[in-house]
Amino acid sequence: MTLETFIVTYGYPALLAGALMEGETIVIIAGFLAHSGHLYLPWVMLTAFVGAFTADQFFFQVGKRKGRAFLDTKPHWELRIDKVRRFLVGYQVVAILGYRFIYGMRTITPIVIGASGFSTIRFVTLNFCSTLLWSVVVSTAGYYFGYMFEAVLQDVEHYEIIIMLIIAVAGLAIWFYRYQIKKSP
Repeated sequence: MTLETFIVTYGYPALLAGALMEGETIVIIAGFLAHSGHLYLPWVMLTAFVGAFTADQFFFQVGKRKGRAFLDTKPHWELRIDKVRRFLVGYQVVAILGYRFIYGMRTITPIVIGASGFSTIRFVTLNFCSTLLWSVVVSTAGYYFGYMFEAVLQDVEHYEIIIMLIIAVAGLAIWFYRYQIKKSP
């Protein structure tokens, strides 16, 4: 199986799975792959939107149903939970529209919002707008990232694997720092 066949076969399911989590890295890679012709940019945007929106709704419902009891099981989140709560008090709409763009806050924020008693209809509406914007912006950033590399490297096809690995390693390094090193006492 060639790399191109692998990407065409598993690209969208991998993107969906990545977007269900903290998905910038995978969405940027998918946008880059859309630039190189392996994926189709509108499908990348739609897949990223569906994965991210679904995850947000799930976490919001966890917060709505389990509330403080669930949050109490996550003491290592306490600092971020407090930040989200303070921001929600003064800037509810801005917080809901903007949290998606803040790395490391996308899982916690919808849980806290759900636990706060925020209206489900209002959350769905604001989150729909935010997630749509996020999926378009991040996918397009990856797409134009491909243009940048193409301008620098005339024959970008020879470097696609290296570029994807660099993006993936950078994303993993950020995740590792954020979730592993910062948790250490």
